Amino acid sequence: MNEQRSFLLDNDQQEGALYLVPTPIGNLQDMTFRAVEVLKQAHIIAAEDTRHSKKLCHKFEIDTPLLSYHEHNKREREDELVQRVKSGEMVALVSDAGMPAISDPGADLVHRFRQEQLRVIALPGANAAVTALVTSGLPTDNFTFIGFVDRHKKQRKVQLEKWVTTPSTLIFYEAPHRLKEMLSAVYEVMGNRRVVVCRELTKHYETIISGTMEQVRDYLNNTEIKGECVVVIEGASEEERAMAEEAPWWENMTLISHIETYIEKDGDTSKEAIKKVAKDRQMPKREVYQAYHVKEEE
Repeated sequence: MNEQRSFLLDNDQQEGALYLVPTPIGNLQDMTFRAVEVLKQAHIIAAEDTRHSKKLCHKFEIDTPLLSYHEHNKREREDELVQRVKSGEMVALVSDAGMPAISDPGADLVHRFRQEQLRVIALPGANAAVTALVTSGLPTDNFTFIGFVDRHKKQRKVQLEKWVTTPSTLIFYEAPHRLKEMLSAVYEVMGNRRVVVCRELTKHYETIISGTMEQVRDYLNNTEIKGECVVVIEGASEEERAMAEEAPWWENMTLISHIETYIEKDGDTSKEAIKKVAKDRQMPKREVYQAYHVKEEE
């Protein structure tokens, strides 16, 4: 148990903190006054890509030293940043764009700081997911951020099937070269729902494409896509959820997806998952085993 009071410190008390500082997702004018001030006051800025962050610092006349913190060095950097804050330093964390700790290794750093009961102070600011959501026209009272789905077809389908009956609006991130394939997979699993694709948010070529899944997919098949994309998808309707409640949860799954859901969701071994699937479908276990392992070999 720990209670953090972020700003109520005695004047003579020095206490370090990790500041999560959002940076613009495209338009530099979205940098807040407070974000600039925190980056100037910090002892060190931990940045996902120091070359990228150096340009931002130059723009706003920030001369605070930069330290790389990314997926490949996060373990070794964690100890250093923890020790800096324990010694009373102010550490700022930034990602290449938007809010740190969203779909980047900053989440691991925040977890470590919480474990160490050190102060973590998040600044509000630019975020692609929320920006896309509020401009989409889809319901905002209940939404689920999923981020990137697996790039491999089989694993991606298993992931999407987990969200097929979720009533909240779904928010995904996707790279431009995988967008068309991803939307086709969503259409296959979730059907012809409303969807909004937002690309190059806040930038000169910002584009919002909306319609049914069929309409957007057909449009994009004849369009070159550039820039990172946010995909906002309508949640499951009452009718879809009612149908799902009446039918077994696995009814629309392939045999392979059924097995892999048990493996990924419940942590079963393939042997345990095959046994459960055979029972669910009232099939001989040998048939399920052969279907799964023949697929693995392909």
